[in-house]
Amino acid sequence: MKTLKLLVIGTLLLFAGSAKAQISVHVNLGTPPQWGPSGYSDVRYYYLPDVEAYYDVPSSMFIYYNGVTWIHRRSLPTRYRNYDLYNGYKVPMSDYRGDRPYNNFRKHKMQYARGYRGQEQHNIGQRPERENYNNGNYSRNQSSQKASHGNKKNERGHDNGKRK
Repeated sequence: MKTLKLLVIGTLLLFAGSAKAQISVHVNLGTPPQWGPSGYSDVRYYYLPDVEAYYDVPSSMFIYYNGVTWIHRRSLPTRYRNYDLYNGYKVPMSDYRGDRPYNNFRKHKMQYARGYRGQEQHNIGQRPERENYNNGNYSRNQSSQKASHGNKKNERGHDNGKRK
C-alpha cells in the first residue's frame, strides 16, 4: 500500500513538472517583435543600420558594440532611448554563421550605412497608441497641451530619435 501511494505521488509530480515545463517553453519564444518587418518570420537576426546594432529574434535581445565588446541586452543603449523602432529600417540578416552576426559588422556597416533605406517595409504589428502621436510624427496638439497645464515638455516638440 505504501509503495502504491509513493508510485501515485511520483507519477503526479512527474506529470505536474512536465506540464509546467511545456507551458514555460511555449510562451512567446522566438516571436518577432511588433516593430519587425513583415514577411521575415524565419529570420533570426535583423541589422538596424541607424543604430549599428543587431536584434536577435529568439532571445528578444539587441546586440551592439560598446567600444570594447559586443553586448547582449533587452534594450538599446540609453543614447538611443528615443529611437523609433517602428520607423527605423531593419535589414533581415542571412550572411552569418552561428550565433555571431557581428562577425560581418564591417561589411554590414559599409553596405547598410546610417540612414539606409532599401525596399519599402511594413511592420508586423501596429504601433502602440501614444498621446500627441500622428502618422509617425509628433504633433503639437493644442488640446493635449492645455490638458498638461503648461508642461514645457509638450511645447519643445520631439526629434523622433533623429540626431542633428
